[in-house]
Amino acid sequence: MDYIPSLDVDLKKMLADVQAGSYEDLIAAVPRKLRNPKIDLPAPLTEMELQREIGRLAKENTSLEDAISFLGAGAYEHFIPSAIDAIASRGEFATAYTPYQAEASQGTLQVIYEYQSMICALTGMDVSNASLYDGSSAVAEAALLARGIQKGRSRILVASTMHPDYRKNLKTYLAGLELEVIELPAREGSLDIAGLRSRLDASACAVMVQTPNFYGQLEPMEEAAKAAHAAGALFVACANPISLGLLKPPGEYGADFAVGEAQPLGIPLSYGGPWLGYLTCRSELVHKISGRIVGRTVDEEGTPGFCLTLQAREQHIRREKATSNICTNQSLLALRACLYLSLVGKEGIAEVAKLNYARAHQLAKSLSGCPGFSLKYPGVFFNEFVVTTPIPSADLCREALEHGIIAGLPLLCVEPGRTHELLVCATEMKTRQQLERFIEVVRNITQDAAKLALSGQRK
Repeated sequence: MDYIPSLDVDLKKMLADVQAGSYEDLIAAVPRKLRNPKIDLPAPLTEMELQREIGRLAKENTSLEDAISFLGAGAYEHFIPSAIDAIASRGEFATAYTPYQAEASQGTLQVIYEYQSMICALTGMDVSNASLYDGSSAVAEAALLARGIQKGRSRILVASTMHPDYRKNLKTYLAGLELEVIELPAREGSLDIAGLRSRLDASACAVMVQTPNFYGQLEPMEEAAKAAHAAGALFVACANPISLGLLKPPGEYGADFAVGEAQPLGIPLSYGGPWLGYLTCRSELVHKISGRIVGRTVDEEGTPGFCLTLQAREQHIRREKATSNICTNQSLLALRACLYLSLVGKEGIAEVAKLNYARAHQLAKSLSGCPGFSLKYPGVFFNEFVVTTPIPSADLCREALEHGIIAGLPLLCVEPGRTHELLVCATEMKTRQQLERFIEVVRNITQDAAKLALSGQRK
């Protein structure tokens, strides 16, 4: 079936315009094996057979119902109140897309406005946009905004302790622009402030630091912000929103932008997405912020209402003049974050943060007491930490999975040479019995490995 029906006269005219005598002449440069290739598909199935096949394929995945997970690295298992699924699955929300016509979109607009308000309260910042695709794109968008604000400056300084995927995405976004990405050195798992200061000069556009960082360590955010501002650079804080129930928010240590991944706020892991990026800024920068913003206003009769404000979609269509080419947002996932923050409340999110901190430190203490294990970094951490392992961490994880334990992330997966280091996470979802089971499993695995190595030496 043709995508656009065309008459023979139309086809002849198009071929003549590109100086081709026939359709075969037009595609002559395309290898014949690539023209309408035969696709080797299996025989069709009945609906019943298809359901069985999909179920079989699904069982090849390891879900949180199949194993106890201590894997974090930017994706966190948190309790999600049942009310979130019940409300967010309503048709009014599931079918909503872009609320251009305010008179027909008041519900969606109000949800986004409430989301923005809660994110501002959580981060201590003045303005939030209506959300972005994920934390990685939020980091990159903040860098683009800094570039637009700090004209004439040519370098973005980013902590090497930021999530490696965020740093890769940042470089992808900035590729082709006259903007150099400088990765700042780390010292014992955290940003080296002296190294930051030595690299700051009039060419620095912005400094970007994540806390807790990829290794779970808390960064010296206040010092980093002061150093950035002293050199005339903007400071971008990337923060886990759950941690802000316990830690000082970015607005209190002078961040110009606060960004991050909001997946911990009522959004399931879902094998990696869809998730939600948040982006906030100081009020002075509101006209530069990317994405859309919902504002509260009144109509001619004085009735309160909500509408998109400060920018029109046409701004994003004119690419060369746009602050960003982000033309949409994650409304449905912003709704989930809004519902989570509403249900948990100010005291609740503080309690969740404290439980995360306590569970991780309880596990770290027990694990570092096992023979051959030790904490890699001496600094303060939040809900995840790095341990050195007596056997290769990839081997440890593979064997632990056979016992129903996802032991963490072997750092060899993201950094060459780190064969005996494991990134471990524990959130409020981990019970005392699960922590004890983790310790029992890894202790037995390493003891068996030690016995095997000893017997090999005797032979």
